[in-house]
Amino acid sequence: MGKIVALANQKGGVGKTTTSINLAASLAVLEKRVLLVDADPQANSTSGLGFEPGERNTYTVLTGQADLQEAILSLEEIPGLHLLPSNINLVGAETELAQTEGGQFRMKTLLDSIKESYDYVIVDCSPSLGMLTLNALIAADSVIIPVQCEYFALEGLGKLLNTIKMVKAGLNPGLEIEGFLLTMYDSRLRLANQVVGEVRNHFGGLVFETIIQRNTRLSESPSYGKPVITYDASSSGSTNYLNLAQEFLQRNGKA
Repeated sequence: MGKIVALANQKGGVGKTTTSINLAASLAVLEKRVLLVDADPQANSTSGLGFEPGERNTYTVLTGQADLQEAILSLEEIPGLHLLPSNINLVGAETELAQTEGGQFRMKTLLDSIKESYDYVIVDCSPSLGMLTLNALIAADSVIIPVQCEYFALEGLGKLLNTIKMVKAGLNPGLEIEGFLLTMYDSRLRLANQVVGEVRNHFGGLVFETIIQRNTRLSESPSYGKPVITYDASSSGSTNYLNLAQEFLQRNGKA
């Protein structure tokens, strides 16, 4: 039975899409079957893996215009990794799902139908707490929350945690926080080290030991349509995400 993991933070620019792409790719390299669901209208996970937004995508699947299996794309370089692409039309799903009876369960219904085929389903959420993110949280078994090592890191986390608490209380009692992931870390900055200390003090064992460092190769790889592990396997970005994938598997008893 596959595990569905949402990556959520309504604050943009925290490394959510970068983590979705590279955690999914690293798990696939470690011989897991992984589906990456791009649930962000910006479609950065789609372009970051080298695909153009096509006619079959998260929007057409959620609104019943396309079949889920037919919309899924595979990657030649990483055989175990599959993608459900997004495009800008997904913006419309926020309104459409809100007006549909049971619309908040649409993603859960779809992902439950195929999760047997995968070890992990990673959902890249949009940077908001709207209907799409709610759909992902209801569908998910757990949620990873990326937190950047910068000044406003903890700003807005309260709202997200309240939303998770609300979903857990009613619509998805099984939802757990998989962990908080510290991203964009620069060891030269005193502020970055202070943020690491603050987050670890606040959330304790829920924080992943692995920290994602700032890395040029990691920043460059999406523009080449590749995860960092195939763009430059020797870079620190690639090492960080492989370490994260191994820690994630250990936490799930699958290492």
